[in-house]
Amino acid sequence: MSNMKIVAYSDETFTAAVADGTYEVMLNPDKVQRGRQVQYNQESASGSSSSSPTYSKTNSEKLSFDLVIDCTGVVDSTRVNLPDEMARLSKIIYDYNGAIHRPNYVVIRWGGGLEFRGVLTGFSTSYTLFKPDGTPLRAKLSLEFVSYIDLATLARKEKKSSPDMSHLVQIVEGDTLPQIADDIYRDPAYYVQIARFNKLDKFRRLSPGTLLSVPPLVAQEAGNV
Repeated sequence: MSNMKIVAYSDETFTAAVADGTYEVMLNPDKVQRGRQVQYNQESASGSSSSSPTYSKTNSEKLSFDLVIDCTGVVDSTRVNLPDEMARLSKIIYDYNGAIHRPNYVVIRWGGGLEFRGVLTGFSTSYTLFKPDGTPLRAKLSLEFVSYIDLATLARKEKKSSPDMSHLVQIVEGDTLPQIADDIYRDPAYYVQIARFNKLDKFRRLSPGTLLSVPPLVAQEAGNV
């Protein structure tokens, strides 16, 4: 079984690996947590005491796990200096990199099931075993990361789904015009605009495989086609 690796990069597109910037963990974590969160705003209709959640944004994904660094020689007889291990890991994920004026970007890889690109947000250490002179031999680390997407890529993604862009949509079973309008325009009432643009006189039952052109958003009152 392969060990988890943490690789440092000096650029936000994760193409320039840092020299000597790979840390291979001694013991794989027994649990990895990935957190995803969608944020909504609560909006109340006029004269109503109840509210409806309106999509605001999808927050960056989070990754957290605990690592044990054991320098007793039992796990790896060649890695028995805990301060050196801690300094090497810290240089990769936490320390300030003067060349880029910030800590490194990192990619966390483990087998074929995990590849996470992000930056460190939390790093806490508990020392659990010591030599008689007080030198630590074992430490438990709690690490937290948040995913990172460079601004250019993020802008392209947001532009691709923007209501100000034209879209080509292929109908699948169950699709409706109001649903498509809501997905792209964030308002199902604009289904009228899609129907008119595609010259649809019968739109309540869409045939799977049909290609529809969805034009840039134009404000107008919703009405029947």
